[in-house]
Amino acid sequence: MENRKKVEVCHTPSLYHQYEKENQIVVAIDVLRATSAMCTAFDNGVEKIIPVSTIEEAKAYKAKGYIVAAERKGEMVEGFDLGNSPFGYTDGKYKGETIVITTTNGTRAINMAKDADTVVIGSLLNLDYLSDWLIKQNKDVLLLASGWKDRFCLEDTICAGAFVDNLIKSTKFTCDEDSSIAAKYLYLSAKDNYMAFLKASSHRRRLKALDLNKDIKYCLTPNQTNVIPVLKGDALELI
Repeated sequence: MENRKKVEVCHTPSLYHQYEKENQIVVAIDVLRATSAMCTAFDNGVEKIIPVSTIEEAKAYKAKGYIVAAERKGEMVEGFDLGNSPFGYTDGKYKGETIVITTTNGTRAINMAKDADTVVIGSLLNLDYLSDWLIKQNKDVLLLASGWKDRFCLEDTICAGAFVDNLIKSTKFTCDEDSSIAAKYLYLSAKDNYMAFLKASSHRRRLKALDLNKDIKYCLTPNQTNVIPVLKGDALELI
């Protein structure tokens, strides 16, 4: 099929410039926990999310009266309303609200890609729903893993590999890069037990040390939401 679209994986934001091109959809992925929290927030009625890269930007929004979530090194930043846990949104408290979010990795990746034709938020939580939507768009797809401070991150790559597998199975996509093939096979190795596969991963160990196993288990459980957050200007909204 000559008209098949490309799906590729960029393992860290530091490599994004090598994959950047016109007329493609960028899927920003930060499984533990930014994009998982965003999907959960929208699933529980949040209207908009403004992702900002720095604490300084977050403070400026806070001073204007916005509800602000801020996380660094896995922990909530003192003086803000929320951290990076998806469970901060499950009680419906923020239904109809606009939330400003800054995280160590995820929000930086989103903003790095904001000049792309389309930027959407991906996680294991919306894996199949977003995959079905991507297949219908008939555009090249780049899966941008947020990584950890510009370094390779196992859980984001596994999630990207899950999207690659879904899109390739549709027969409407192909991939050329070793990064994408590696992501797919890591996913295939992990899919039967994400928790066990990621037991020794660096970020899971960081979060476990912060007693966040509940968050980890939730974020590694696929297909809990049917939402697709898309970046429109400076804010994420539902498609």
